[in-house]
Amino acid sequence: MPLSADLLRLLTTVNARTREDVSLAAVAALAHRSRFDLHRRFRAAVGETPRTYTSRVRLSRAAAELLGGRQPIAALARAHGFAAHETFTRAFTRRFGLAPRHYRARGLHPGGHAVAAVHAEAVTRAAPCIGLYRAAIISTEPHDEEHRHMNSTVSVREEQAVHALVVRRRVTRDGIPAALAETLPQVFEHALGNGLAMSGPPFTRYVEIGMGTVLIEGGVPLAAPPTGDLPEGVTAVTLPAGPAAVAVHVGPYETLTETYGVLESWLAAEGRVASGPPWETYLTDPGENPDPATWRTEVVQPVGPPAG
Repeated sequence: MPLSADLLRLLTTVNARTREDVSLAAVAALAHRSRFDLHRRFRAAVGETPRTYTSRVRLSRAAAELLGGRQPIAALARAHGFAAHETFTRAFTRRFGLAPRHYRARGLHPGGHAVAAVHAEAVTRAAPCIGLYRAAIISTEPHDEEHRHMNSTVSVREEQAVHALVVRRRVTRDGIPAALAETLPQVFEHALGNGLAMSGPPFTRYVEIGMGTVLIEGGVPLAAPPTGDLPEGVTAVTLPAGPAAVAVHVGPYETLTETYGVLESWLAAEGRVASGPPWETYLTDPGENPDPATWRTEVVQPVGPPAG
């Protein structure tokens, strides 16, 4: 089900209430709806009940903070809306299979304060919307022409190799949002649950583009190759180093094809050819920014050397 502007604003409000009451009754009151109606609409659009959603987001953020600091666990639990240390410990253990102190003791791979800070930022930003990237948005607002013109700028930069966890799916173009709603949470949860340091926002790579279907990889970048066994369907890959044409799309996901068109035109005009599959990185988090007109998605197309 597409996301409405009202629901996006509600998610933004809920995610900003890090300590406050986010029970069904409280969230329904914020939405000015009955608890039954809010529960039904929320689950249909987000894929989780309000309780499951808010608990997942809070525990994800707490897990990232556990690995990056020395704050007492009881204080960290209160900071993320858990009234009692015991309540937090039970919920955390159910989610990650380890008590908070054991999760902290196991540590982050790779370690280091700088890596932990980047990981915490990536988790904090992506947790509210890990299942919402590429979702269709119900809106009656016209697209902002100023933002459209911003999409026309293409630059060339040297990419560094990036380790990542991905899940592959062959889908129709219309099936991309539903596939990402399943695959991105899967890789995000594995990295978070196993202490694998994430190094940036989630992405989608288009491995094969056919007439009727596309083979996509939904994934998260890592600070180092993963350790331990991977669950079925999850694969470790490396996004390649080398030159790439880069454009930042500003606006809802439905208009991303415009930026891909700009890149194709640039390649033709510059005499460059694609040297590998393109990918898009989601710089803006729908669960924290309710205005699709301002969403930023970076589109990266690896390229070969100029002709001649």
